[in-house]
Amino acid sequence: MTSGAIRRFQERVLGPNRTGLPSTTSDVWLLGVCYKISEDEASGETDDGFEPIKDTTYTSDVNWGCMLRSSQMLFAQALLFHRLGRSWRTKKSEPPEQEYLETLELFGDSEASAFSIHNLILVGESYGLAAGSWIGPYAICRSWESLACKKRKQTDSKHKMLPMAVHIVSGSEDGERGGAPILCIEDARKSCLEFSNGQAEWTPILLLVPLVLGLDRVNPRYIPSLIATFTFPQSLGILGGKPGASTYIVGVQEDKGFYLDPHEVQQVITVNKETTDVDTSSYHCNVLRYVPLESLDPSLALGFYCRDKGDFDDFCQRASKLAEESNGAPLFTVTQTHSAISHSNCGFVEDTTEDEREEDEWQLL
Repeated sequence: MTSGAIRRFQERVLGPNRTGLPSTTSDVWLLGVCYKISEDEASGETDDGFEPIKDTTYTSDVNWGCMLRSSQMLFAQALLFHRLGRSWRTKKSEPPEQEYLETLELFGDSEASAFSIHNLILVGESYGLAAGSWIGPYAICRSWESLACKKRKQTDSKHKMLPMAVHIVSGSEDGERGGAPILCIEDARKSCLEFSNGQAEWTPILLLVPLVLGLDRVNPRYIPSLIATFTFPQSLGILGGKPGASTYIVGVQEDKGFYLDPHEVQQVITVNKETTDVDTSSYHCNVLRYVPLESLDPSLALGFYCRDKGDFDDFCQRASKLAEESNGAPLFTVTQTHSAISHSNCGFVEDTTEDEREEDEWQLL
């Protein structure tokens, strides 16, 4: 009996939110039929079939890779929005678009694929990423920022693998400052300048907002604001789930979040733009599950994609209004400038003028 079949069986018995593999190798008897469980399947050590990660023996991400996988889902969605638009859907009756295949190719399970789990771990070592270890939203957001920067430096401006700037909205560089994170418009503009090597003041930009919204679960006072972010046309959803089980939350209805679950083991499928007849079904979820928002792990991350300056301005207006209506519990705030922050992760530094330094550093839009 395969691990996937065991999981589906448990979900039928225990409900859609109770997932996990059996902890023993005891036989399962079901309607007069005995199903054998191997030790590997019982421990979750199913082989996905991808090449070993770095110098480890890991050829599977079972039991530790859900945060990396759910973050790949969010990034892939951002790329599809950028290349094909928000209204795009897969069409089984037609050959897949080249932009679609090129997007999936970036997330293959090998170091040759730009945004693979392998490369994420390589660049994320300084944030605690390691094969076999579970990580949190803040670390994965910073790792994506580093990976995007690294890949940008390796390719010329006409062949960018990630055609957008990546900007982390955080209260401080180490993520330890108390209070709501701050989206500084001036810093977002600098991220766009860095991405374009100083050629464009504004470019498409992906915003990631790591948050801690409580102790053991999300504080109920934040839930109305979380729900409201899904009404933003720039929304990319939430990286989050229950403790130790990251998912990709893509929608809400009342007080429930709908999520795509990366915990189903899939075999590696090689995708590239030349193989138009490849089966890409394993890159998609056919089952949409739900979770009460009040039961979410308080550590999560919001994602937003802004196509241009006008889209970014619209996002800032919506975010500022949401903060004003949060009854003193904003998810994050928006400021125009605060020139004290002048670091640059990718090496592009822009001088600050005397007039800019004299501006109000904490102007709330």
